Amino acid sequence: MLSRIRGFVVLIQFSITVGIVIVLMYTFRNHTHKVIKGWMKIQMFLLGIKLEQEGKLDTTCDMVILNHQSLLDIIVMEYIHPRNLAWIAKKEITDLVFFGHIIKAPRMISVDREDKAGIIALLKDCKDRLSKGRPIAMFPEGTRSTGKKMLKFKPGAKMIANKFNLKVQPAIIINTKNILDSKSLKQTPGRVKVIYLDPVQADKKSDWFEKLEEDMNAVYNKEMEK
Repeated sequence: MLSRIRGFVVLIQFSITVGIVIVLMYTFRNHTHKVIKGWMKIQMFLLGIKLEQEGKLDTTCDMVILNHQSLLDIIVMEYIHPRNLAWIAKKEITDLVFFGHIIKAPRMISVDREDKAGIIALLKDCKDRLSKGRPIAMFPEGTRSTGKKMLKFKPGAKMIANKFNLKVQPAIIINTKNILDSKSLKQTPGRVKVIYLDPVQADKKSDWFEKLEEDMNAVYNKEMEK
């Protein structure tokens, strides 16, 4: 019962603060990253998140891929990563009235998965963000999992990394769904564990992506058994 009450409070809090953040990002166009970082710090505090990190984050990587359970995954990685990440989001999110500006204002990347021409636009946008020193961040599963196991990886991350010859930072995030489940609208303070795997260099001639999927699944499944 308490988790549902907290979830409802979080929903109201998000609705208000996201609106404020959008206005601030448009007002201070050259400081959108600072605005985002500030909001993430506030969220980590308000949600009662204790962070545990294993391994080392390589900030020289120009792509970050991670498993996806909750909206909290983005909050945690934005809180941790010092660079201005360019997240790839579904067009459905970008098209939301007003709240879609949380993607538009900081110039994240929107992709229409139903439009074949959208791939060309996706690659163009990725090239633009990379040229501005922004790492590409995405969820290779394509959508949120139940948290029990990872979903099959979609080929988008592989395509982008191979196209631009990127060094990829894989990360596993544990327990975010138990802390914030937007579907059941439950929120409970707790510990989030982030595990960094060794960076991988994309190479069209190798099976690096398939191997990385295996490695991420192995780490995730091991954590779930604890």
